[in-house]
Amino acid sequence: MTLSASAPATATRPVITAWSAVSPYGIGKDSFVAGVLAGRDTSTPLDSGQWAAPDSHACLIPGFELREVLGKKGTRSMDRVTGLAVTAVRDLLRDSGDRRTASDEETALVLGTTTGSAQSMMDFTRASLEGDKPFYVDPSLMPNAVMNCAAGQCAIWHNLKGPNTTIAGGRVAGLSALSYAAGLLASGRARTVLSGAAEEFSHARAWLDHHRRGEDGAGTLLGEGCAMFMLESADPADAADRALAEVLAVQSRVYFDDDPGEALAACVDAVLRRGGVDRDDVWAVSTSNPAGSAGTREREVLTARFGAQVLDRAPAMSPVGDTAAASAAFQIGSLLAAAEQSAAPAGAVALVSSVDDNGVVACAALRLSAR
Repeated sequence: MTLSASAPATATRPVITAWSAVSPYGIGKDSFVAGVLAGRDTSTPLDSGQWAAPDSHACLIPGFELREVLGKKGTRSMDRVTGLAVTAVRDLLRDSGDRRTASDEETALVLGTTTGSAQSMMDFTRASLEGDKPFYVDPSLMPNAVMNCAAGQCAIWHNLKGPNTTIAGGRVAGLSALSYAAGLLASGRARTVLSGAAEEFSHARAWLDHHRRGEDGAGTLLGEGCAMFMLESADPADAADRALAEVLAVQSRVYFDDDPGEALAACVDAVLRRGGVDRDDVWAVSTSNPAGSAGTREREVLTARFGAQVLDRAPAMSPVGDTAAASAAFQIGSLLAAAEQSAAPAGAVALVSSVDDNGVVACAALRLSAR
């Protein structure tokens, strides 16, 4: 049994006009593009003095120290996932020439996440349990324990006054955010939407993942990062000219057993139908490749639909580790990177597939623009 959800159909589809990434390849889109196209491995040994994690290696962002990246003002109590999102939005606005609409009330932000910062939530709870009284906690840490802290801080830091939304969707969060952003544009609630997803590496996340992973996910390396995209309506001629990709459709399904195959196949068919493209039009498919049987099943379904060659055209995302909520956003970035290097023919259609072993699958269809 499967259930579905999708963005509303619109006469004018949104376009991605700029993007940024903070990833294990480094800070900035250029570092991501170079690293993902080279397939460079990013795993690094964990410093036991800094990280009390169950694993010996992870895929961390090199040199990401909050006060060095964002400065000392306003960062004393900022947690890592918030810093990742604020940095990615900063770079997106800078690289796009800080291009905004007539008023900041028309610029929205949609951020995908798993739970916000698991580390902040657990630290705040621990302080309440260990203190002499439950309310003896540091009040400055309370905002970090709220799921929408990162999105709110992005708005505060960068003066974004439009709709501000956090979507907790696990691995499919980046595509859920993309669908929601398309809805904001279609309904006229915003003229520009900054959409993406973020995930941090932390002690808490590492241990939570370790205990839920089981043998099926043995050997998984955790990664972290954030990717953000600027979405605009294609109606203005200048937006169409700047387009890096057109968002044709986003679809999702849920499944109620251990096999995502049926739901994923239905999701692929639905996104092609809604996007108005045929199977033969698809040039590349980016897989989320979750650990264990879910990842194996994902590849089986997509290979049967499109062939191994189509899947192999998309840059592999395994070198950055399991980036959880940020994974689908990084997949979109990898396809844009491929198109930027003229690997894709003009007007090529690319699919992003995302499978979460908690019972959700999602797909997005993009029409890439050769740059």
